[in-house]
Order: sequence, then C-alpha cells, then structure tokens
Amino acid sequence: MARFAVPLFFLISGFVLEYSAGPEINYWSYIKRRFGKIVIPYIFWSLIYYFLVYNQNTDNLIHVLLVGNASYQLYFIPTLCIFYLIFPFLHKIYKFIANIWVLSALGIIQILLMYHDYFIRQFTFPDPIRVAILAYFFFIIGMVAAENKDKVLKVAGKFKYALIVTVPALAFYIFEEGKMRYFMTYDIKAFYSQWRISVLIYTLVLGAALYYVFDKPKFQFKIVDTFSRLSYFVFFIHVIALEEIWKYFGYKLFNQIGGNTFGKIVFDPLFFISIAAVSFGIAYLVNKIPKLSEITG
Repeated sequence: MARFAVPLFFLISGFVLEYSAGPEINYWSYIKRRFGKIVIPYIFWSLIYYFLVYNQNTDNLIHVLLVGNASYQLYFIPTLCIFYLIFPFLHKIYKFIANIWVLSALGIIQILLMYHDYFIRQFTFPDPIRVAILAYFFFIIGMVAAENKDKVLKVAGKFKYALIVTVPALAFYIFEEGKMRYFMTYDIKAFYSQWRISVLIYTLVLGAALYYVFDKPKFQFKIVDTFSRLSYFVFFIHVIALEEIWKYFGYKLFNQIGGNTFGKIVFDPLFFISIAAVSFGIAYLVNKIPKLSEITG
C-alpha cells in the first residue's frame, strides 16, 4: 500500500522543476545548479555503501554508480538523473507534450508498457533504463500539474469526498492484486512492483489528495519544512540506521517479542520509529555543519 512512494517522487520532481523554471533555460547553468544537488550526494553515499556497508558487492564501481546498486534504495536515483538531464528539452517542447492528445497518447503507451512488464514479462533493461521507461509519465504529469496547479486544487476540492473513499479502495486493490499475482507466479516482486497500472492511478489520485490537503495554510507548519529539508539526507542514511539498529537492538528484540501476532504489532512500529528518529536526528545535526549538506544531501 506504500507502493506510491517512488512514482510520487518522480511526479514531485517534474512538478518542482517545471514550477521553478523560467521561460528559457541555460542548459549548463541548469546542470550545475540542479543536477549537482542530485549527483554529488548520490556519489558520496554510493561510495559509503560500496566500501563500508555492503562491501561484499563485487560489481565494478563505475557500473555500481551507473545502475544504482551500491544499496538497494538507490536504484531509482540514476533514473532521476536521466529525467533531470532531459528536463530542459521537455520544458522547451512543453506545449507539445501538454497537448491533450499527445498527453493521452503518452499515458496510453505508459499503461501498455506497465501491463507488459507486470503481467506478461518483465523488461530486462538495466534498472535506470527500465525504470525510466516505466515511470516517464509520472515525471511528465508532474510538469503538467505544475502549470495547472490551480486546476488540480479545484478538481481535488470538488471531488474531495470521493477521494476519501477512492484512496483506501485503491490501496486495498493494490495489495490484493499483488497477492493474487504472487500466488500465480511465486515471484515476490509481484508485491513490490511499483510499475503497474493500478499504482499509476493510485499515485495520481493520492498525489492530488495530498496536494489539496497540505496546500492549506493550517498544515504548513515549520516542522514540515524542516522534515522536507532533511528528507534527502534521510533517504540516503536510513538504511545504515536500519542495519545498525537491527544488529544491536532489533534482532534481539524481535526474537523476544516477534514470535506472535501481538509481538509483531508492537515490534514493527517500534522498529520504524527508532530508524526514523535516528535518521532524522543525524540529518538534523549534520545539516548544522555549513556547506556539508552540498555533499551529503
């Protein structure tokens, strides 16, 4: 039910880039200003994971950086880099891709690609290419939403009660779809795949609902801004926090209380809160050091 996370991240990326872009973009100044904020922290943390955390990785370092497998959560960052590289060209032809017929065609192609990958045979391209093929529409629809944000808010407000019902219904369907597909194929990726038609619809509906809710002034707290600024660092470090907490605390606690349903109900949120607290705590302290965030995210 949390499968929307990476698709929504791509959608938000397209939204923010388009929203902040001027009429004309100087490609090289854009690369220096925007691309560096993604690439430098990505390389830094990839080296940390490759040499210190998962140092049993025998893959070539250059290949690791290109495909994003220094740690499992990094897989989609190279795809994000692809989207960042081509954004100025998409921005230049925005009126063309935002045309209702072109946009619809891009959406239909995306749906067909997702159907093939999930229900017929998974594409065998390297992860950055495969994910880009299966996620380009999220990035583009984010750009379109940025240029039509008032319309998005208006439509979401008009159908807000329908969204309250639709979001959990879609989440339940995604879970059931994954379960059914798993028992057909016995491939655990059936549960984890974010690149399916149901997740596409779920992400768009949930994204509109969240934007409608958090656009309101009463939800714009300082703490939200703080969490936002720290989130990229947390994305990189949380796996280290997870590994260390599991090694020194989580494994023993799970063996003590995780053997039954009630124990798991207690353990899961406790483990999650511990990882989140440690990750955001470290992020908060590190970001107090001037200029360091340019390297660490």
